[in-house]
Amino acid sequence: MRDPGLQPERTRLAWRRTSLSATVAGVLALKAALAHGVPLAWAAGVVPVLLLLALAARRARDLAAPRPGPLPPRYALLAACCAGTLALAAVPVIL
Repeated sequence: MRDPGLQPERTRLAWRRTSLSATVAGVLALKAALAHGVPLAWAAGVVPVLLLLALAARRARDLAAPRPGPLPPRYALLAACCAGTLALAAVPVIL
């Protein structure tokens, strides 16, 4: 018999890990922007992190339901755009 509580639990944990890694990437991008004096670069690190954290909080709340629904496509696209922006913002940190 399948336990319906396990998959939402794993998904909540995955969103938590994603939020943590996005926060770290955003902080590093902000640090690089402040160190190099690029005023608009901080937005590339901070705005996607805030959007991703809001999305993760909403998804965690949705997953608390007894039978959670799938992630709407527009939220999946938003999460992908935030992750891509954070990846680009991390380039100056790596270089």
